[in-house]
Amino acid sequence: MASVNKVMLMGNLTRDPEIKYTPSGSAVCNLGIASNRKYKKGDEMVEDVTFADVEVWGSSAENCSKYLKKGSPVFIEGRLKFSTWEKDGEKRSKLSVVAENVQFLGSGTDQRVEHQGESTPEQSKTVNPDDIPF
Repeated sequence: MASVNKVMLMGNLTRDPEIKYTPSGSAVCNLGIASNRKYKKGDEMVEDVTFADVEVWGSSAENCSKYLKKGSPVFIEGRLKFSTWEKDGEKRSKLSVVAENVQFLGSGTDQRVEHQGESTPEQSKTVNPDDIPF
């Protein structure tokens, strides 16, 4: 049976990016993103906010740390990752997003940062939107 694990989010960062390095030297940047949804409930417009934790790897992580800040608008494509651990004898779990593509949406920073894989990211690529032929 085929399956798909694909996530697309657009929103604003809820905090400044937090970059760390693994013992092998790979960069990982943790982002928090808020996405808003407006809908009508009766005669009233209601706004619903969803918060997601995102991790970005490799040189993409370094670019996110360098160019993004709290409130920055971003578009993220990635996949869901389910993590479990134990803290103080209690089992915990978390569903997060591992970014494969990050596009900075703020004025003057429109660029796309891509990589594949979680633990062995390939070299990132920055594309100027003016260079895209369509």
